[in-house]
Amino acid sequence: MTTTEIGHKSLLGHLRTMFLRGIGVIIPVGLTYWFFRALLNWVDGILSPVLEQWIGFPIPGLGFVTMIVLILLVGLLTRNLVGRLFFAWVENLLRTIPFVRSVYSAIKDLVGAFVTGGKSRTFREVVMTEYPRKGLYCIGFVTNEMSYATDDGSLVDFLNVYIPNPPNPTSGFLVLIPKAEAIHLDLTIEEGLKLVLSGGIVLPEKLLLRRRREIP
Repeated sequence: MTTTEIGHKSLLGHLRTMFLRGIGVIIPVGLTYWFFRALLNWVDGILSPVLEQWIGFPIPGLGFVTMIVLILLVGLLTRNLVGRLFFAWVENLLRTIPFVRSVYSAIKDLVGAFVTGGKSRTFREVVMTEYPRKGLYCIGFVTNEMSYATDDGSLVDFLNVYIPNPPNPTSGFLVLIPKAEAIHLDLTIEEGLKLVLSGGIVLPEKLLLRRRREIP
């Protein structure tokens, strides 16, 4: 191989490396921009038509800003007694409506698990299980326990495990895992969420098993 050929391959190698690095920077930035632009347009489209009719002319982004202010205002109201009593009344009202009660409770518990930074009691423990088949493992979050009575009268204990689908964790699904088959991981809920929602990019220093114990 001549010096020219070596230099040519070396140049192509450098160009390939730079190209891949450029992709590694541009794609995450581009997808993040696309996601937040779609989110802004969606939120802006909720309130903008109402506000435009009220003020008489369109202002781009006004609906989004109004939504942010509204969220902050609700958060501020929940910090004082009057606000807490009001929202508790609204919540109790929703819980009295049969179908709405089930949907509202499920959504509130699920959203609370992510909004509170992994400190919610909705998710109790991080486990690993063989799913969807033997030899493949996935990570999920224990939400509760239940027992199944077999035909002979014996009870089989199951863990209710929620497995989120990144990047949208609220689109996950529920699986029932026999308690004896669950692999308990020595991870906090926050560490487990980071691991799953990052697609395995954000890793703990060690993935250790936790000694078997009762779920609180």
